[in-house]
Amino acid sequence: MKLANTAHTTHSWRIHEIAGDFDLEDVWALETPGGPDDFAKLVKQFSSGDFPNGAPLPVRALWALRWKLGGLFGLDKRTSGLDTRVGSLRAKLPGDLRDTPTGPDEDWSPFTPVYRLEDEFAAEMANGTMHGVLHIAWVEDGRGGYRGQMAVLVKPNGLFGRVYMGFIKPFRYLIIYPALMRMIAREWRNRG
Repeated sequence: MKLANTAHTTHSWRIHEIAGDFDLEDVWALETPGGPDDFAKLVKQFSSGDFPNGAPLPVRALWALRWKLGGLFGLDKRTSGLDTRVGSLRAKLPGDLRDTPTGPDEDWSPFTPVYRLEDEFAAEMANGTMHGVLHIAWVEDGRGGYRGQMAVLVKPNGLFGRVYMGFIKPFRYLIIYPALMRMIAREWRNRG
């Protein structure tokens, strides 16, 4: 379920310290009920999930189209990514976060883990359109349990990046996010 931005902005997440100049695109409540110690399972699920391959055909088609267009227009060149066009947020980490784990050992491609704490995880990616952050958190659900929360933060790459983010917004809300939320909930229910 989509949440108000305040569900992210009112928490004292550490991501605010290093990505304060990013736009908050979305905040989502994840259907991942659990206990206080289940956050590591959620992070592992994200890194080992089957998105977009396990998603419905429209999502896979949009994803494939995005990668084809990215190749055609050079949006995903190595020179438009992390530590080339933009520096990694790891370089902005405060001293106490520099020695924290960056995440599970699984492949996070196309994301690069930034840090992981007991209730918070951040991973980043960059291309010709934007520098983005996937922020996953573990929050109390108001009923004595916990659940995941996902926020997406972006820093568009100039006017083209802003236009691009505006253009893809309806696709994200109508096709991508609903499928992603269903997949996250299904994988959480089916976890071993």
